[in-house]
Amino acid sequence: MLTVDLNKMRQLRESKMSLQEMAMRIGYRSANGYYYLECGRSKISAVTLAKVAAVLNVPIQELFIDQAGK
Repeated sequence: MLTVDLNKMRQLRESKMSLQEMAMRIGYRSANGYYYLECGRSKISAVTLAKVAAVLNVPIQELFIDQAGK
């Protein structure tokens, strides 16, 4: 089963921009909304995940981890 790798998403974002900048670039009014995605407090829609991948300039597949067998 594929799940979003929140740690990798955070690490990629931190290497490129602040929480506030990412939030603004994907359409959030404040950093809190995006922070909730990154820490797993809110679910990430496919559309939002595609935006995150585009802003981070990575293929969307890079934001997943294979949880098969766990």
